[in-house]
Amino acid sequence: MGKASRASFGMALAEFGTDPRVVILDADLSKSTKSADFGNKFPDRFFNVGITEAGMIGTAAGLALCGKIPFCCSFACFVTGRYDQIRVSVGYTNANVRIVGTHAGVAIGEDGYSQQGLEDIATVRSLPNMTILQPADHLETVAAVKYLIQEHQGPVYLRLTRQNLNEVHSEGYTFQFGQADRLQEGSDLTIIATGGVVGSALYAAKALAEKGVQADVLNIHTIRPIDRESIVESAARTGRVVTVEDHSIVGGLGSAVAEVLSEEQPTRLLRIGMTEYGESGSPEDLYQKFGLNGPGVLAKIESWLEA
Repeated sequence: MGKASRASFGMALAEFGTDPRVVILDADLSKSTKSADFGNKFPDRFFNVGITEAGMIGTAAGLALCGKIPFCCSFACFVTGRYDQIRVSVGYTNANVRIVGTHAGVAIGEDGYSQQGLEDIATVRSLPNMTILQPADHLETVAAVKYLIQEHQGPVYLRLTRQNLNEVHSEGYTFQFGQADRLQEGSDLTIIATGGVVGSALYAAKALAEKGVQADVLNIHTIRPIDRESIVESAARTGRVVTVEDHSIVGGLGSAVAEVLSEEQPTRLLRIGMTEYGESGSPEDLYQKFGLNGPGVLAKIESWLEA
């Protein structure tokens, strides 16, 4: 088991945040979001604004419009819940702000639904110029943060986990913004996953291979802009597509893929994700209950294939 992507984020900020333009704002959750790693190293560029997410976003927008590269950090449900400020202060002005939502998805555990970001992608995906990144493991998170510091321009939502993630990449992995990351090749079925459940998708794909079903597995780290070309190409070859996400199936990865397929490559589609409110429990128990662990994803795919 690897690191939580929030922990990888903190490490990457501290390593690559040497650029004096990088500033961090946190809504009194720096130990949880791991932005404290940066604050300990660069205290003059770290600001704890208190429990004022709306003010934090407005401040970040102002800093960005003055030439800074601000990261504003909180739990996914809290920070994207300030949609009005994101829409007007960040989106409309095209401010170069990195909005960081940690504790995303149902797998944050015992804190329960009030702390779980299950609709956050849907909320910000509607904004015309909002980039959405969700890395699947430590290496991908570090590479994504480095990219956001050194290359990207424009508003970004970076979605991170509380729970530790299985490593799905090996040393030497290269992050390519906007491009799907093919983890396994297959011709019978396409499985498209993002974030904390990419490991579950790979588990299901390997189990299916033992039964003669070869799955093409795409890791989508860039949910917006999504890699339409790779999705269409794979769907055209396999004729069946499954999406897997720790987010509501409404407005998230499943919806994004459905939009692409309906417009360019009509294909039979199964969306696996959250269809109800979350609840309290361990990450493992919650993934089991909602069918987001490896065996759960496998069971849902097999039932769908047999229908």
